Amino acid sequence: MTSSSASSVSSALAPYGWDDAWADEFAPYVTEGLLPGRVIRVDRGQCDVVTADGVLRADTAFVTPHDPLRVVCTGDWVAVEPGGNPRYVRAYLPRRTAFVRSTSSQRSEGQILAANVDHAIVAVPLSVELDLGRIERFLALAWESGAQPVVVLTKADLVPEAETVAHLVQDVETSAPGVPVVPVSSLGGDGLDVVAAIVGGGTSVLLGQSGAGKSTLANALLGEDVMVVQATRDVDGKGRHTTTTRNLLALPGGGVLIDTPGLRGVGLWDAESGVGQVFSEIEELAERCRFHDCAHEAEPGCAVLAAIESGELPERRLHSYRKLLRENQRIVAKTDARLRAEIRKDWKRKGAIGRAAMEAKRGPHWRS
Repeated sequence: MTSSSASSVSSALAPYGWDDAWADEFAPYVTEGLLPGRVIRVDRGQCDVVTADGVLRADTAFVTPHDPLRVVCTGDWVAVEPGGNPRYVRAYLPRRTAFVRSTSSQRSEGQILAANVDHAIVAVPLSVELDLGRIERFLALAWESGAQPVVVLTKADLVPEAETVAHLVQDVETSAPGVPVVPVSSLGGDGLDVVAAIVGGGTSVLLGQSGAGKSTLANALLGEDVMVVQATRDVDGKGRHTTTTRNLLALPGGGVLIDTPGLRGVGLWDAESGVGQVFSEIEELAERCRFHDCAHEAEPGCAVLAAIESGELPERRLHSYRKLLRENQRIVAKTDARLRAEIRKDWKRKGAIGRAAMEAKRGPHWRS
């Protein structure tokens, strides 16, 4: 690639996140005559790739392995053939980040939703009661991906009292340590400048359930009605899938946005460190427990239980923490034979302790 062609590639792809580091990663494919590009949409084994020559349609079969986490996805930087019928994606560049959830199938496979994301925007509608557990679940996956999560409370115009909105923001902040929480009215424009400043640098992915207002928010950030918007049901605030594929869009003020379909199921996928970051205050308290393997159930000297007793830590947070850790452990165990054996061993150990405690409570002559 000549310096002039490299310059044209850089100017054409810079709005989509191309930089010198990506150019260095792509260098081995230059001699093969392949084109660099970013995947802006994937469907049915094919994808749309934005390149310096425009948007190209390419087949992903050449790089589709048996591992579902290694398929081409929206946000990937790829090496694509300049011509051919069909045209193929020959490789994708190493991902900086990847947003992955577990599938709803019984095969316990991971599903990659977006790649090379800097910010994960979790859209939460204020039109229905807050589900803090669901927010924590989204945040665990976001932290695990390597992206910086942001919670956007959409439809803030439906909550007329500013004091009520402030209380809702505070509730979410308690469940999202270290995460910006921004109330937004996509229709009125309140809070949009804050979100635009966040997404203006790098790539952001919009996440949330159906009816969360993601497409309305995307349109507001784009400055035009690119995404179709459907009304939510009045009875429960839920919506239908407006977006059916993941679409990557360059924002007029800079930055890139990936809009995703509404996610009904958000299963964890090997997200232990992400869970730890969502519940960082619990893990910090746990370091002060008397026993290093404290289960925070009834052990003496448990700093976590002491924090609940004093009101410093909401009991709901501990329940949610345990639930997500157990779920993540089950998912990992299904693909890790060694971990399965350790879990069974732990179950037997706890069972033996429980039986011994029961026998001690009943006394030495209870069998006679």
